[in-house]
Amino acid sequence: MNGADEPLLIAEGLTKWYGRQLGCRDVSFDIHEGEVLAVVGESGSGKSTLLQILSSLMTPDAGCVRYRMRDGVTRDIAALTEAERRFLFRTDWGYVHQDPAAGLRMAVSAGANVGERLMAIGARHYGRIRGSALDWLARVEIDPDRIDETPQNYSGGMRQRLQIARNLVTAPRLVFMDEPTGGLDVSVQARLLDLLRGLVAELGLAAIVVTHDLAVARLLSQRMLVMKGGAVIESGLTDQVLDDPREAYTQLLVSSILPP
Repeated sequence: MNGADEPLLIAEGLTKWYGRQLGCRDVSFDIHEGEVLAVVGESGSGKSTLLQILSSLMTPDAGCVRYRMRDGVTRDIAALTEAERRFLFRTDWGYVHQDPAAGLRMAVSAGANVGERLMAIGARHYGRIRGSALDWLARVEIDPDRIDETPQNYSGGMRQRLQIARNLVTAPRLVFMDEPTGGLDVSVQARLLDLLRGLVAELGLAAIVVTHDLAVARLLSQRMLVMKGGAVIESGLTDQVLDDPREAYTQLLVSSILPP
């Protein structure tokens, strides 16, 4: 088996407790390059806890996350140094927050928000950095003439698109998305989803998308995990899970959110 056939990320037995309250329990799966996995469930199901563990923002009480580095070696994320984890986030990984203010520097320009990530991996030529920023603003449908404005002047949808540009400018292999369309108007959601779907396909990204919205999961993902009470209760190909759910809880979700 060559490296490209091996999973990009492997989760094994992930468990997290908050005192006596369960965050997630014994979650295992893998994801390959170019694949989009949706993690769905109601509020409190454990999906956001899982995403934070996968992205090393939280340490599990049990289990491990292993990631195949660009040299082909699969390593336990917990064994990486802090510097190595920071480098992963600057290069191979992206994280799209539900609230774009959490993923942007609101007081600096849009161009600087995109350019900072390039500078973090060694870019120093101002003209090329600005050129990349202009290119990415255009790709996420932000008027390049607004490159010197701060995100404070942007609408919610524009901020989210800027956050996406900031994450993708370094060509990551894996992007974590936490409710990427949450809090946006329906028309803005639709436009953002079309943009995300196109970019994921164009760039061959792997992505893990946490969402309570099954329509978002259907549009973006090939595979799905359904969580309830911290556990994965159903998994499979997205269309199969949504069109023919096995578990009563999944059936309830589908019937309430995607009526026939």
